[in-house]
Amino acid sequence: MISRRINKRKIINDPLYGLISIPTDLIYDLIAHPWFQRLSRIRQLGMTYLVYPGALHSRLSHALGAMHLMQQALSVLQSKGVTISPHEAEATTAAILLHDIGHGPFSHTLEGLLVPLDHEQLTALLMEALNRQFEGRLELAVQIFNGTYPRPFLHQLVSGQLDIDRLDYLTRDSFFTGVAEGVIGYDRIIKMLGVHNEQLVVEEKGIYSIEKFLVSRRLMYWQVYLHKTVLAADHMLAHIIRRAHMLAARNDLTVPSEPLSILLKIAEPNQLPKAQLLHLFTQLDDHDIMMAIKQWQHHPDPLLALLCRDLLERRLFRIELQRKPFDRVYIERLRQAACMQLSWSSTEAAELIKPTQTAGHAYNPLSDHIRIRFRDGRVFDVAEVSELLNMAVLREPDVKHYLCYPRALQLD
Repeated sequence: MISRRINKRKIINDPLYGLISIPTDLIYDLIAHPWFQRLSRIRQLGMTYLVYPGALHSRLSHALGAMHLMQQALSVLQSKGVTISPHEAEATTAAILLHDIGHGPFSHTLEGLLVPLDHEQLTALLMEALNRQFEGRLELAVQIFNGTYPRPFLHQLVSGQLDIDRLDYLTRDSFFTGVAEGVIGYDRIIKMLGVHNEQLVVEEKGIYSIEKFLVSRRLMYWQVYLHKTVLAADHMLAHIIRRAHMLAARNDLTVPSEPLSILLKIAEPNQLPKAQLLHLFTQLDDHDIMMAIKQWQHHPDPLLALLCRDLLERRLFRIELQRKPFDRVYIERLRQAACMQLSWSSTEAAELIKPTQTAGHAYNPLSDHIRIRFRDGRVFDVAEVSELLNMAVLREPDVKHYLCYPRALQLD
């Protein structure tokens, strides 16, 4: 059982919002929990610091910022006559605080490679485990997070097209990267929020802030989240872990972290009891991976050593990015060059020099909607009423194809 602190409140100095408060004892205990504190050792933007040196902020700082914005949003809705009980407010705040607890080392970069589950599945499992530790006090938070609570606007505040998560990470990521195009009017957006038939809406006069929000999100995808150099670094890191998996399965790899050593040897989540899988996962952070990479740069496997050494010394793979798929003949020439010049096997060349595609999606009305409520009470999707944006473009995934290969390769 988690100990409870009676009327003990703390304030935190956030670089974006100034002094933010911890509203309840339950939220205080969640922040103090080791699983949440682990997020302080996981970078919010993975390998992005190799492009933007200031991008060193953590998942924990993002979660705390989202907690603060959620308190503001709930207060605004209550001031407009929306009935939200103290229990609902606390549960929604807990849900946004814990929404990223399932992220592993380097966030999205290694998702599915260390544990064969995505971060949302892991978050759900960890929240259920925390609910048992807290003797059922997170039951409502779990329902709100999963979207099963019969007041959908609370879930939409946590996870939706205009959720508190996005308001904080766009603001925070643009601040720490210095990319001004990501700056949004988060405070005005929050003040324009409302509820109509238990659905989250934005008042008509807030539509321009929503348009700016969507454009900023689109720009941040290609300038930060999917920057081509970040994609190249992610590619190398992911293949380091894949290579480590293969060597660990043959017992040909020394791993300095015991939890990482065990996880590198499993292929399916059901190979371990769920409780043990979660225990191992919650012991991992960015430091485990970097400590292993520093050791593996001297490994006798030449490919693993090359990847680790080049990543540590920022000799990143060359990357080509284009709108259409890559020519198969060109890909095969690169693979043959890797076999001849770097002594890679054909299997290794095919695995590392593989065409991939990525997509930025500014607005996806198939998963949820941003609803605009006009003064006469009518509610429309933002795509139907925006006069400034080409919503047909923003609604479609912006797909780009990319190909990574070592810089040392020379083609005739």
